[in-house]
Amino acid sequence: MARVGSGRAGGARRGRGSRRPPTWEISDSDAEGPDSSEAGPEAAARAQAPAEERRAAAEALRLLRPEQAVRRLAVRVDPAILEDAGADILMEALGTLGCEYHVEPQCPARSLRWCRVRPDPCPCGVPPEVWAADEQDLLLLLEPKEFLQGIAQLTQICGPTYSVPWVSPESHACPHLAVIGLDAYLWSRQPSTQKKQQPESPAVACAELAVGWPEVEEALVLLQLWANLDVLLVASWQELSQHVCAFTKALAQRPYRQHQESQALSFCTAGRWATGERIAKDGTGLQGAWRRQIRQFNRVSPAMADAVVSAFPSPRLLQQAYAACSTEQERLALLADLPVKVGEGVRPRRVGPDLSRRICLFLTTADPDLLLDLGS
Repeated sequence: MARVGSGRAGGARRGRGSRRPPTWEISDSDAEGPDSSEAGPEAAARAQAPAEERRAAAEALRLLRPEQAVRRLAVRVDPAILEDAGADILMEALGTLGCEYHVEPQCPARSLRWCRVRPDPCPCGVPPEVWAADEQDLLLLLEPKEFLQGIAQLTQICGPTYSVPWVSPESHACPHLAVIGLDAYLWSRQPSTQKKQQPESPAVACAELAVGWPEVEEALVLLQLWANLDVLLVASWQELSQHVCAFTKALAQRPYRQHQESQALSFCTAGRWATGERIAKDGTGLQGAWRRQIRQFNRVSPAMADAVVSAFPSPRLLQQAYAACSTEQERLALLADLPVKVGEGVRPRRVGPDLSRRICLFLTTADPDLLLDLGS
């Protein structure tokens, strides 16, 4: 520290016998304590820590983006699927999507399984379950003949000993079934064409003839409600490839959505977006959100929303005004006569009874199934 005012002998005096009181100033180069030599590196380290954390969080968020996550998805394809001539369409679609695919034996056969490759090293700041592999998702391809035989078996054993014919009870996976060309196969098994063909087995032929579209639809509902098993019916390999690509993209978006849901107030956005309004901590933007809420009603122009917001800047003020009304008709017509600003030479307008009624019901009704818009 530098001492000012008493550094020289015979310094300036004010009056006889009086000395100027010493004053002190702090220099940036002076030490403030015994640990000042160690405080500098520690302070610098503390200053760098938030920056490193922000960089790590930004890198983790970048890896969670769907366009990045799809590159770490791998689709395992059973070799039996490649025996079909249309399987080339599926493999080309997976290659165009940008994800990896491997031809490996799967259990059960003729199935596709998805797995996720964790980045190495794994970024910190992201819950471990976000990077968990999706080993529970698989798609099982069935021939139409095999699917109809399973439906016939399902209708016979439905009861306390119920089990899905295509899924092993010991399996922990959550399979999805896919059948290609079921409609064409059912048409080919009509009685008119059945006479021209010699069935391989009379029991199998009788079972297939007993299963038609009514039985298929009943089995689809049973599988969905009882076994939580989805069945995809497609007419070609092209449709199957589109479904597989859409399912893969959905899996790529899952980590990012899980990360967003794990954050505090995940429903709030950090900035203004296409259909949102940024709300600051001091409340700035609440009026804009209230205006957007009114604009969500059908047949509401920006001028009409401005008229309501100008008269009642917040929903709470409007609810208080409704509470002060003595009758239901007065509440429904509270906003009807509010003037709407229009351009010069245009006939004056008002909010009108229709929008006034809808806003009133929206803020006062306790019925979640009430239809607000009678014109819809």
